[in-house]
Amino acid sequence: MDPTCLSESIYNLIPRDLEPSQPPRYTSVFKAAIKSDMKTSKASMKTMGPAKVEVPSPKGFLKKRSKEKVLPPKKKFDWNEPRKPPVPLRTDHPVMGIQSGKNFINTNAADVIMGVAKKPKPVYVDKRTGDKHDLETSGLLPKYIHKKDYGVTPEYISKRNEDLKKAQEEYDHYIQENLQKAAMKMLTDEERDAVLQGLKKNWEEVHKEFQSLSVFTDSLPKKVRKQKLEEAMKQLEHDIGIIEKHRMIYIANKK
Repeated sequence: MDPTCLSESIYNLIPRDLEPSQPPRYTSVFKAAIKSDMKTSKASMKTMGPAKVEVPSPKGFLKKRSKEKVLPPKKKFDWNEPRKPPVPLRTDHPVMGIQSGKNFINTNAADVIMGVAKKPKPVYVDKRTGDKHDLETSGLLPKYIHKKDYGVTPEYISKRNEDLKKAQEEYDHYIQENLQKAAMKMLTDEERDAVLQGLKKNWEEVHKEFQSLSVFTDSLPKKVRKQKLEEAMKQLEHDIGIIEKHRMIYIANKK
């Protein structure tokens, strides 16, 4: 048989596409330098364990009975050692502790009869399951109002009020001295009311005159007159507000 016939196959008759050749893989020019730097700067302990491990000595092998507990050496029993006292007989009645002639039964009964009954601890229940909580620490009891210093003005507030009062007195005294030096006169309540009534009366007169102006201000004199009346009303309103706001009013004496 011709050996060349073995290579014949139907797959060899089908045309195949030529596979494109791949370009060479990219390799950085700094690869060798980085590898050398990593080897030189790598720490000795940055591995899975220490760089050098101490090898156990071959003489330190486990020996037979090396982990058994060693008992203390035996001592010879000495019959001359002091012994404990014997157990008392049934007929003996030794004295135990301090004896007292007090009748504790009657004393306890008298204490219970004459004592005050204990009050139950105040609690509150906030769930239908009956969970109880301490009422004193819950904040529901008005404890703060029963304190001794409740409602008492603190000391720092009293001191502050005294300082403010003293400062106000000094300021009033300073104002009085300056007013006396400047020959200022304080209006009395009657004079103040009279001035206030006079200003209000003047405002009513100016307002009445303002209301009597014509509706159309088509001329310059009408516009000027209306503007003057408005300014006069504003000035009177300002003066009235100042006098009503301040209770004490000082005026300068004319020489």
